[in-house]
Amino acid sequence: MNREEMVRDYKEARRPMGVYCVRNTATGQVLLGSSVDLPSILNRYRMQLEMGMHPNRQLQNDWNALGSGAFTFEVLDTLSIPEEPGYQPADDLKSLLGLWMDKLMPYEERGYHGKRAVKG
Repeated sequence: MNREEMVRDYKEARRPMGVYCVRNTATGQVLLGSSVDLPSILNRYRMQLEMGMHPNRQLQNDWNALGSGAFTFEVLDTLSIPEEPGYQPADDLKSLLGLWMDKLMPYEERGYHGKRAVKG
């Protein structure tokens, strides 16, 4: 397989999508999110943290204070990708993330999501 074929195969490959977590193992705090490309988002977060440029200041401050060894990057759940053409995963990802937010409650001292919005 030549380089062009490898690049094409990479671009055409389906990337796993779902819900991810950045976990502070020292405090138990978590940052949750969802993505259509889990490996890429986790790699981007790791690079942002290493460069001191992550948009979540509390997470960045903890990373700076505790070091990379105090954090894990996890895939919590993945979506099965249907074969139907034109599938848009946004609503499914939002629902899946909502389930994990309700389960882990990553707000205030439990996570990096600030205060929980009151439903009602």
